[in-house]
Amino acid sequence: MSACRFTRVTEFKGAIFHCTEPNRLKNFHWSWILTNRKPLVLEGIDLGACTSRWTVDYLSQVGGRKEVKIHVAAVAQMDFISKNFVYRTLPFDKLVQRAAEEKHKEFFISEDEKYYLRSLGEDPRKVMDNFLIQVTGKKRVVLFSPRDAQYLYLSGTKSEVLNIDNPDLAKYPLFSKARWYECSLKAGDVLFIPALWFHNVISEEFGVGVNVFWKHLPSECYDKTDTYGNKDPTAASRAAQILDRALKTLAELPEEYRDFYARRMVLHIQDKAYSKNFE
Repeated sequence: MSACRFTRVTEFKGAIFHCTEPNRLKNFHWSWILTNRKPLVLEGIDLGACTSRWTVDYLSQVGGRKEVKIHVAAVAQMDFISKNFVYRTLPFDKLVQRAAEEKHKEFFISEDEKYYLRSLGEDPRKVMDNFLIQVTGKKRVVLFSPRDAQYLYLSGTKSEVLNIDNPDLAKYPLFSKARWYECSLKAGDVLFIPALWFHNVISEEFGVGVNVFWKHLPSECYDKTDTYGNKDPTAASRAAQILDRALKTLAELPEEYRDFYARRMVLHIQDKAYSKNFE
């Protein structure tokens, strides 16, 4: 166990478990992932030739001229609620070349614009648990526990708080209660991101990361039409639809009664559905 450690960044940030010699502890870290279901960084994994081979020229050559649809924004923090970005299309090789530039010679918005490519492949994925594999470059990753969802000001599945380092606490006062877990990934590091965990990722330099997703739940729990795996499990979707119908029914009551019975419903949900087995 001496090859594994906790890292705590500051008093308001949580600890992410780091495994510094994962090749010697294969059984340990897989068992730890399945049992604890918390973020885990596996450091210094031998990823093979890709760490040196996947250069800008190589990726441009292999990816070729295939057209890809990308998000383009003037800032690194893309807002998927208000959509502070535009959709554009580029050949893959041109995208890689632009992404590697500090200042763009050709651009859509500005010479400092940022790009986001959601997926290169076309095969459907059922996204739940996730390994973020850092092949080259560096990333800063901040994760938030699903237990703190009530502090994240969610709109659907996305948080309204974009600048997590300097949040507007007058507008989002509860965000200060959210515990976050931070790590820096370098080439050869692999981060386990459990299903349901919110994450904020910033690339600190040009690099390549690969995500590997797999289904933690039985196949029948997932929506078969969900290409990117962003939809809720089917049972959760049905429950949300039932809740919407219940809220429409409550709306038939005067405000005082509606408020009282809504609070009773919340208490009932907390009593019956909230888990007592997690921190």
